[in-house]
Amino acid sequence: MASSSINKKSFGNEGENIASDFLARSGYTILDRNFRVGKLGEIDIIAREKDYICFIEVKTRSSVNYGVPSEAVNKRKQQSITRLASIYISRHKLYWHNIRFDVVEVIGNRNQEGVDVQSINLIRNAF
Repeated sequence: MASSSINKKSFGNEGENIASDFLARSGYTILDRNFRVGKLGEIDIIAREKDYICFIEVKTRSSVNYGVPSEAVNKRKQQSITRLASIYISRHKLYWHNIRFDVVEVIGNRNQEGVDVQSINLIRNAF
């Protein structure tokens, strides 16, 4: 990879920052980021939108040559996020809240400053 571009992990982290800012501008209140439980995995963003607690997966890509980013949120990833969401709900005693699983797709070019965003797509009730 050229020295002028950022690595894959940094690219993904920058995508999460972009998604978080986008969600905040769209009326979401960010409650938590990078919620992790041991080796079960991670939920990128947990936010509140109106009456919903939203568990949000962010997928960042530089192109759609291999499909749209949300296609990477397969059954296994969905099960992992669902399991982690149950733990989060239990820990924060959010039993009576409506919940939803969203995906944010960020498509952009890597550059020295991070990511030049081409598009952001929010998919509510993604699974």
